[in-house]
Amino acid sequence: MEENAMEIDRGHDYCSVPEPAALDLSLCENEELKREIEDLWKQLEQAKVNSRFGLQRFAGFDEDIRFYTRFATCTQMMAFWEQIEPSTHRMIRVTSSKVTRETGLYVKTLALPAIDEFFLFMMHLALGLKQKDLAHRFHVHQTTVSRIITLGKVPLFSFRFLYLPEEFENFRDTQVILDCTELCCQTLSSLLLQSEVFSSYKSHCTFKALIGMAPHGAVTFLFKQSGIIDVLTPDMAIMVDKGFVIDNLVPCKIHRPAFVTKGTQMSTGEVRHTQSVARLRVHVERLIRRVKEHKLFDAVIHLSISGSINQLFAVSCLLINYQNGPFVKAWAQ
Repeated sequence: MEENAMEIDRGHDYCSVPEPAALDLSLCENEELKREIEDLWKQLEQAKVNSRFGLQRFAGFDEDIRFYTRFATCTQMMAFWEQIEPSTHRMIRVTSSKVTRETGLYVKTLALPAIDEFFLFMMHLALGLKQKDLAHRFHVHQTTVSRIITLGKVPLFSFRFLYLPEEFENFRDTQVILDCTELCCQTLSSLLLQSEVFSSYKSHCTFKALIGMAPHGAVTFLFKQSGIIDVLTPDMAIMVDKGFVIDNLVPCKIHRPAFVTKGTQMSTGEVRHTQSVARLRVHVERLIRRVKEHKLFDAVIHLSISGSINQLFAVSCLLINYQNGPFVKAWAQ
């Protein structure tokens, strides 16, 4: 019995109360471990953001936003996003439009957040990056990239404008300023198709585009197929270069530089009219140059995107209305 009592005395006393200092030390250690775990989680989340190529990674860095999207600042781009974001949940992709129309259901892709899809699309336009490159950057399949950059259609032409710049005082009926441009594309293997797209002016196969700019500087019309003739009325007028011989095509008035035939000389009135039209038309040429600053159109366009080149070019033109602030800051006097 004595030996057992001695063993019990040497055992742990379960009825004893730990010293207060020991409890405080344990609590402090637990708090430090919690803070360390929180810091590690923050580092992990930051590492995920840095490794993921998305808008969040460059948010707040205006120089990077300008490089990747051609928006002047992150604030400006986010203001544009706030305008289009409410419509993203109703967006129907071209690749799923038939299924959506038949079922009435829209299946949203979970590969990327909507804002990163927008960022991806802007990079495709601004830098001309290939689909495979974008797929690697955003860690998605190449077909996902293809679905994102394949667009549908949108009505572009506005019928009447509430504001007309003072410089158009002598051309108050002007509805739109028209001009054409060409984008070099890969040479087609078919000689028949080559003959249809070959440009003697560029000595290369090209895609042709017709652009319309409102007097206040906004892009409002694109492409012959948009049907501008159908929306013009006799009380309107269009402003064009002298190469637009369309008098028998449009139902409205045409403001155009005067023609000079061999052996004749323009009158004083014709000279002033030509100079006035030229001063106002120069801005649509500046607009086209700005559109072509998108690297996708700066080089020879690959035939793999020929099926959606109309939509890509249209979006690039319309984005000019938002990028870098107002396009027309001061009209030439």
